[in-house]
Amino acid sequence: MKWHLTLSLAAAAVLGLVGCKPSADSSANSSGSSNASASAKKPKIVFVSNGVDPFWVICQAGVEQGGKDFNADASMIMPAEGLADQKRILEDLITKGTAGVAVSPIDPANQTEILNKVAEYSKLVTADSDAPDSKRLVYIGMSNYEAGRMAAQLMKEALPNGGDVMIFVGRLEQDNAKLRRQGFIDELIGRTPDPTRFDPPTANPSGNGYQVLGTLTDQFDRAKAKANVEDTLSKHPNIAGMIGLFAYNPPAILEALKQSGKAGKVQVIGFDENDATLKGIQDGIVLGTVVQNPYEYGYQAVKVLTEVLAGKTNVIPANKYIEVPARKIRKDTVDQFWDELKKRLGK
Repeated sequence: MKWHLTLSLAAAAVLGLVGCKPSADSSANSSGSSNASASAKKPKIVFVSNGVDPFWVICQAGVEQGGKDFNADASMIMPAEGLADQKRILEDLITKGTAGVAVSPIDPANQTEILNKVAEYSKLVTADSDAPDSKRLVYIGMSNYEAGRMAAQLMKEALPNGGDVMIFVGRLEQDNAKLRRQGFIDELIGRTPDPTRFDPPTANPSGNGYQVLGTLTDQFDRAKAKANVEDTLSKHPNIAGMIGLFAYNPPAILEALKQSGKAGKVQVIGFDENDATLKGIQDGIVLGTVVQNPYEYGYQAVKVLTEVLAGKTNVIPANKYIEVPARKIRKDTVDQFWDELKKRLGK
């Protein structure tokens, strides 16, 4: 009896092993197994933004559409706590063995080490803001210096006779902020173009009848962004123009101006396509805004990374720059632009 029981158990074990062995038939007949297999073939791609903002929600839509179109597991992560948070996220992606990473670096000059580490273990691209000293494969975006010049051209339309102007921006450590600010200053006061030039935030460059009163940063603190505008109105009651260089800055400017009764009296130029900025253009209290194309940043990042991961060699241009041009949006184009934006977001 004991011998028979042992033999039966052994046979059951063998049959169990045979039954557990995967087969083409069992995989094809099981939708769960089939889906898991298909998912395993998709490269994991993550886009890491430089903060939390509706701008990045637009980019996320591009990332997700790119994932669908190029058969990738593509997602977005938005750091909520600045530089340290972005670094932690990048380190986590390395640990997880993420195949492709796109990032908008917060402080590229001091992030070369972590970016190069990501590039060692993953395919790395930058978008929106570059890190040219890192080992990233390509930068996807616009010329922020030229975009700053475009914003200055709008300001000159708003203030053809010159005047005092204040610049508001989240932080100047980012490559994109530094370049678009310098482009704005150089164009406004009539300098020869030079993207390597840098005026300190406390500088008051002037020319062509314009005076730049300074540059105020807020480190992505929305309350501070508004307070900066309020302080400016208090210290410079005759200020003629204001420009916000990050997506949330123009809405902060508008909120402070409306509460002070100066909406429409101080000329405002925006950057990016925040709803409040576009509404301000419709209402005639913002002359215009310079928009990027965050949707395309996300979409192109996924496209490039999936193609590189697939072994394609002609994806990266020789200059390692994929341009997504900036545009000026004024009252005559804002409705069409906003409609297109809403469609991309599924609204």
